[in-house]
Amino acid sequence: MRSGELVAALLVVTAALAVTTHLALVYGLVYRRPRWRALAALVVPPLAPWWGWREHRKRSVLWILAVAGYLILRLVATR
Repeated sequence: MRSGELVAALLVVTAALAVTTHLALVYGLVYRRPRWRALAALVVPPLAPWWGWREHRKRSVLWILAVAGYLILRLVATR
C-alpha cells in the first residue's frame, strides 16, 4: 500500500469515527435537559463535545481526537 492510499484510508476511517461519535454524543444529549441542546449540537458540531463533557467524557475525548486526526490527515493529503 502506498502512502497516498494509506492517507486516503485513514481519512475515511477518521471521518467515519468523527461522524459516529458526534451522533452518539447528540443521542446522549437528547436524554438530558434541556433537550434543545441536542438539536443545536447537531447543527453546530463543536457544541456536542462541549455539552457532552460532563456525562460522556470518553465520547467527547474520542470526538476531539477523531476531528483532530481528520484535520491533520487533510493537511497531509493536500501536500
